[in-house]
Amino acid sequence: MKNISLRFRLVFWYSAIVSGTLLTFGIAAYITVSSDLYQNLDTSLERVSHSLDYIIQKKQRETMQPLKPAPRRKKYYQQQKEIAADSFAFFRDKIVLSDTSIAFRNDSNGVGEDPVWSAVYEHILFNPKNFYIQISDLKGQIVWRSENLDTNSLATVPLQNTNGFEPIISSTHILTGKSHNLRLLRIRTKQAYISVGYSLEEIDTTLYELFISLLIGFPVVLLISTIGGFILARVSLKPIDDLATSAREITASNLSNRLPEPKTNDEVARLTHTLNEMITRLEGSFYQIKQFTADVSHELRTPLAILTGELEVALKSEKSTREYQVLIISCLEEVERLSTVVRTLLDISRAETGQVHIEQKRVNLSLMLEEISEDAEILAEEKSITVGKMIEPGLFVEGDDIRLHQALLNIVDNSVKYTNIGGDILIRLVKQGNDVVLRLSDTGVGISEEHLPHIFDRFFRADQARSKDIQGNGLGLSIVKWIIEAHQGIITAESTIGKGTMITIILPLYTDHNGNPF
Repeated sequence: MKNISLRFRLVFWYSAIVSGTLLTFGIAAYITVSSDLYQNLDTSLERVSHSLDYIIQKKQRETMQPLKPAPRRKKYYQQQKEIAADSFAFFRDKIVLSDTSIAFRNDSNGVGEDPVWSAVYEHILFNPKNFYIQISDLKGQIVWRSENLDTNSLATVPLQNTNGFEPIISSTHILTGKSHNLRLLRIRTKQAYISVGYSLEEIDTTLYELFISLLIGFPVVLLISTIGGFILARVSLKPIDDLATSAREITASNLSNRLPEPKTNDEVARLTHTLNEMITRLEGSFYQIKQFTADVSHELRTPLAILTGELEVALKSEKSTREYQVLIISCLEEVERLSTVVRTLLDISRAETGQVHIEQKRVNLSLMLEEISEDAEILAEEKSITVGKMIEPGLFVEGDDIRLHQALLNIVDNSVKYTNIGGDILIRLVKQGNDVVLRLSDTGVGISEEHLPHIFDRFFRADQARSKDIQGNGLGLSIVKWIIEAHQGIITAESTIGKGTMITIILPLYTDHNGNPF
């Protein structure tokens, strides 16, 4: 699915989830309805069987006679059927007697009857015709069965093989003109075997109709859900499509443009905001690349132009040995300047890619600054600059002594370069908590507030510095910043035009193996 659109995948998974949900619901509904129908039917069968058992027991106690079949009395039986038909029109199908039929209670004409079967008969008249009833004595002889059983009989073998009185529920099949599936309950009482069945036609019809409804409803609901899912996915992804269209219009030539951010607080708004932040960073990076290219070109062009000019001068006419020596020395100075620029750029590139190894060892920063301050005095002597120092002794840091010396000497050299003749430089080193703090202040030309945030950028040189024609490539402070940060330190600058600049460096104190500052 790698080449399939997100919209299609959303619709596919949405449809799959809906399908699974519908299928699960359909199966659960079918099973639940089926279980409830059978459970209710079993309860009805059990209720009918217990009612018959109660009637048989009650009438036997009243008559004190054993359960037995009675001679057939067709005339009276027909009268009872007619009476029942008039009173209960919906019970048209009645019971039929076995070959040894029963007798009923006396009526006004004095016909003899068996009170047990008379009571059973009255009870059956109030039950639907879908009940199939058979009563057998304890020997298994059928003494009663309903008319709808026709010539069929309900087996009592399971009851004869058990001594318990718990009902046995099962399904069976009979033929009475047409095929019938019955839900059959058989119970053994102290007087008889009672079998009560009910046609499963209604339940089967109900379950079949439910199945057809689910079968038809499933694809209809799925189709509607799929269409709805497609519309939902289309509406939901439209902001992303618009976002992609707008982003496609932004190129390297118009990185100042931004994506329109929606006023909502949703995922699309956050994505748009994140993309705009990325475009801002890209714009800055492109600007730095352009500026870097221009600065490198400028820094390399000057020494190359000097080299070219001096070599052309050397070729135009013959020179003395001394003149050639002067030209060669000048060329070597320019080559050294080129080498310095290239070497510094290589160091920055390696530092940014993590290829420069910073050695970690105990460094006496106080002693290092004492040595650097002496170098500063030598550098400042030509401009009559006073170098002061307030260095707290015995302060150690952990790091690379060569790199730290390079960084500190660089900022001291910058202070000397940009401090006016007769100015002052002060080097202070103190301990503050678990850190050492170096502050280097001067009374130089200062840096404008506009340029101050950029002094650690590569090739950056303030206009005031350029106007003084001070040599430099603008890479020194960027190297210093990288070295200090590589030692988990912080470097900041404060400056005022015409008053001077103060550089602050904070480095963590060296700690022993227990983590205590040393």
